[in-house]
Amino acid sequence: MACKPMRIVLIAAALAALPAPGVAQHPSSRPGIETVVALVGDVPVTPADLDAFAKDRLTRLRNEEFTIRRQALDDYIARMLLEKEAARRGITVAVLTSTEIEAKAAPVTEEQKRAVYESAPSRFAGMNENQALAHIEANLKQGRMADARRRFVGELRTRAGVKILLSAPRAAVDAARGPSKGSPTAPITIVEFSDFQCPYCRQVIDTLKRIEERYGEKVRFVFRDFPLAMHKDAPKAAEAAACAHEQGQFWAMHDKLFATQSNLQGPDLKRVARDLGLNATEFDHCLDSGKFEFQWQQNRAEGQKYGVSATPTFFINGRMVTGALPYQAFSDILDEELVRTASDSLDANLKRE
Repeated sequence: MACKPMRIVLIAAALAALPAPGVAQHPSSRPGIETVVALVGDVPVTPADLDAFAKDRLTRLRNEEFTIRRQALDDYIARMLLEKEAARRGITVAVLTSTEIEAKAAPVTEEQKRAVYESAPSRFAGMNENQALAHIEANLKQGRMADARRRFVGELRTRAGVKILLSAPRAAVDAARGPSKGSPTAPITIVEFSDFQCPYCRQVIDTLKRIEERYGEKVRFVFRDFPLAMHKDAPKAAEAAACAHEQGQFWAMHDKLFATQSNLQGPDLKRVARDLGLNATEFDHCLDSGKFEFQWQQNRAEGQKYGVSATPTFFINGRMVTGALPYQAFSDILDEELVRTASDSLDANLKRE
């Protein structure tokens, strides 16, 4: 999920219906009407001209198309592999699924159901206890079935040597600006556009920490502010983080702001700065002066140019990912990027030789 503005005007959607990019032609060649989207006097504007001009704004739409294609491709490959494996064993796909997926999904215990229920009973308002437990059991079973299917299909993919050749659209996002952590030479750079008041941005933090722990120096993180208009305290929180960054404490402030997300007004921000041991005089002057107001405004404008309209939005080596997706979704992309960058590095070395 992602935090979204109250109104999103998708002007770029109209551009998505344009014909495939062509080659710009000299006015004298008078291209046919099917290759032209406008005439300025005698000068034609071609789809190629428009695509080049609007390429960053079209990133989100093209990424949505890629996501649909990639999901369909994965489903298609899974069906092929299951059918092939079933034929090899001389059984039906239904029997194979029952044997290798349904039977191997971890069972849901009474203790597990009750633990979920007791952790947040308010989530099940309107249900009695038995109904809530049945609902929890169904959700846990569905998730475990999906995990079992992912594992089995993953084994089949590895055995079959599946290689994905579908290329993801990429935006040329500036990763040199914004607070960062991780090696500058890491093969993967994750640029996050985020809002300190967005609940989904807070929700994804645990996933990002898990990525940091697993991938270590293979991943570099860059943070960019994108306060949404619906979050009135987010801009000042962004300025507070920038003031903390000035004292070398951005990530500590980052974590603290998300941990105290319901208290992001001026006095709260100054209290957090003192809790972190920052120079209070310097921080208060920085925050009160609006010294870094231009910075979040600039970040937001640049994010909009790349097609960002909701938070959190990530660019993983330029690949757009929107929302607080589960860890596995990020991990799949990161693993693909590691394979791709290793292959690119090998190709570059071979060319030098």
